[in-house]
Amino acid sequence: MGYYYFPKSSPRAVKDGIKVKSKRGDIGEQWWSKRFLDALNRMGMDNRLARGRTYARKGQVTSLVIKKGVVHASVQGSRPRPYQVSIALNTWDDKEWKKVISEIADQALHAASLLSGEIPHEIEEIVENAGVHLFPGSTKDLKTDCNCPDYANPCKHIAAVYYILAERFDADPFLIFAMRGKEKEEFLEELRIERGSPGDEPVPDQQSVDTSVTEPSPLTAAGFYDLKVSLDDFNVHPTAEPEVTGALLRRLGPSPLFVGKKNFSELIAPVYEFAPLYVRRMIHGDENPPSGK
Repeated sequence: MGYYYFPKSSPRAVKDGIKVKSKRGDIGEQWWSKRFLDALNRMGMDNRLARGRTYARKGQVTSLVIKKGVVHASVQGSRPRPYQVSIALNTWDDKEWKKVISEIADQALHAASLLSGEIPHEIEEIVENAGVHLFPGSTKDLKTDCNCPDYANPCKHIAAVYYILAERFDADPFLIFAMRGKEKEEFLEELRIERGSPGDEPVPDQQSVDTSVTEPSPLTAAGFYDLKVSLDDFNVHPTAEPEVTGALLRRLGPSPLFVGKKNFSELIAPVYEFAPLYVRRMIHGDENPPSGK
């Protein structure tokens, strides 16, 4: 079978195109975006992907729209009209999504991380336990198209979109789940329901409130994070599972402390779901207290 030869050409300059932030070296900052590109390289795309890196850095991608399971983009090449690119990832059906959400919900600590906006490293393994892949597993998992005359797949226009997509994953990792068929809010709401805590903090029934109990002073973050007494002086009395997970942190609001760019309250939020479960099992004699599950 013969191959068409396309002489080298320079793409037309683009004003206000979408550029990746990386000027040199690897593209993608977070582990999930790196894992996405690594999955493509494992399919033997590494040499072909490199063809689109320059396009991604020069801003030749003029538009990018991500919907459930598919990305639509325009990429300016050497011709007057931009080429139209589509990249589709096989979406999970209802049965597969149900298994995925069930597997995640069984992992208390990791489910809490997701609900607080973090993507734990273990998520890939958890998803695979449900019988599916989070990232592309093979070329059969991807459907791509570009109306340029280049026979290669990916062509440099598709490759450029892959890099832009990876940086979009940096900013919003839940787009990975959108590519599998569920937008962020839909996915997280189903996870909350599976975990038994749908929606926001419930409003108490005013008729059931015990008015004989003295209302505590308003809780503020001022001074809360300053250690006043020894930890040995604390008396712990575990009771039933709280109706609202992390209610204390919700009332306090953001912490005055930061670890890097992360607010301390965000970092410890998963602990408020996992720790009570761990302590109750320890108290009731469970020889194998949960380790993230």
